[in-house]
Amino acid sequence: MDTEHTEHTEETEETEKFLLPRSRMANERLHAMIPGGAHTYAKGDDQYPENLAPVISHGRGAHVWDIDGNRYIEYGSGLRSVSLGHAHPRVIEAVRRELDRGSNFVRPSIVEVEAAERFLATVPTAEMVKFAKNGSDATTAAVRLARAATGRPRVAICADHPFFSVDDWFIGTTPMSAGVPAATNELTVAFPYGDLAATEELLTRYQDEVACLILEPATHTEPPPGYLAGLRELADRHGCVLIFDEMITGFRWSEAGAQGLYGVVPDLSTFGKALGNGFAVSALAGRRDLMERGGLRHSGDRVFLLSTTHGAETHSLAAAMAVQTTYVEEGVTARLHALGERLAAGVREAAAGMGVGDHIVVRGRASNLVFATLDENRQPSQQYRTLFLRRLLAGGVLAPSFVVNSALDDADIDRTVEVVAQACAVYRKALDAADPTPWLAGRPVKPVFRRLA
Repeated sequence: MDTEHTEHTEETEETEKFLLPRSRMANERLHAMIPGGAHTYAKGDDQYPENLAPVISHGRGAHVWDIDGNRYIEYGSGLRSVSLGHAHPRVIEAVRRELDRGSNFVRPSIVEVEAAERFLATVPTAEMVKFAKNGSDATTAAVRLARAATGRPRVAICADHPFFSVDDWFIGTTPMSAGVPAATNELTVAFPYGDLAATEELLTRYQDEVACLILEPATHTEPPPGYLAGLRELADRHGCVLIFDEMITGFRWSEAGAQGLYGVVPDLSTFGKALGNGFAVSALAGRRDLMERGGLRHSGDRVFLLSTTHGAETHSLAAAMAVQTTYVEEGVTARLHALGERLAAGVREAAAGMGVGDHIVVRGRASNLVFATLDENRQPSQQYRTLFLRRLLAGGVLAPSFVVNSALDDADIDRTVEVVAQACAVYRKALDAADPTPWLAGRPVKPVFRRLA
């Protein structure tokens, strides 16, 4: 047996020891009853190496356990929603207190008043807020409000940002546009992030037709100097509504969101994810004159803004208040940045030490790190991502990204870097062979947005 084949065999045997028989059976049960095998496409088993998609039993702090009994250090918890760690004591205590008092009533609960006051004190750039259960409802409500306020049909989305809503105005722009009428697609146009000239050209081309500009204020790169202020000026000059999608930047950039950090105030903004630390709560916030169009104290046509049966569940709003208190009192945002900086430095050092520093690339703000897996030509590769994920999983690291939560400690980061170094050693061998296939043990992971299953 030649040396290369022996190495492949030994490495395959090592990962084959990491079998997930119960998870595999549970995944089959999921697919039999749930389209896609998960309630969120980004959690699908197609996002993980074949037969290595753990089904979770429970989580505490920065760790989760699968139904096969394996423990993992977890990153990107709850698709970035669990930023304080699982079962955070202050959040759970607040939720339990409300559960004993009832969760939903025929009239508003006093908790709704308290939650709105707490939110507006935390995000002082907003004047009114309305709560819902998921981000898509909030962003779609913002778009509808912008169309009503301007009388214009078109929505301008940032083309460089991956997701805004499950609703037709956005999904029609993705490869998964089946079922969305062409007439709806035509009403959504796109602009590039960071390019004010291109955005102004778009607004001029569709003069008096664009109701809003919607974007994440920041993502994996910082906004170019003056960019957000320039967008603010463009929106004002062209009479459209500026919407910041702060689902991710909210709390992770600062307690008051990216708008609080960068000092540029949008007309409307949407929050979610970290707001509930895993509990279902989102928020639409913004200028009083716009938000009140969805209320009762104005003389214009009424806008059906947000009206959800479960939007005001008391335990979710209690969770949100506990999250905001914890962030402010415990300096959580600063801790997320410190943890992320330690992790990024360790991963970069490990990758460089194994000669793959140009192929495993950590990107993003320290509180919101992602990684890219590049092939021998330094092009993004799903095959190399699969190889990398396999090695991380086998080492007890569940990391579709490197997005940290505040429950991680130095030992977790050190162990993660150790596992990354082991993965990088295999990555280097695959690069030298110019073919990662022998290390995949199955099909590669797939992008979420694709036309065919």
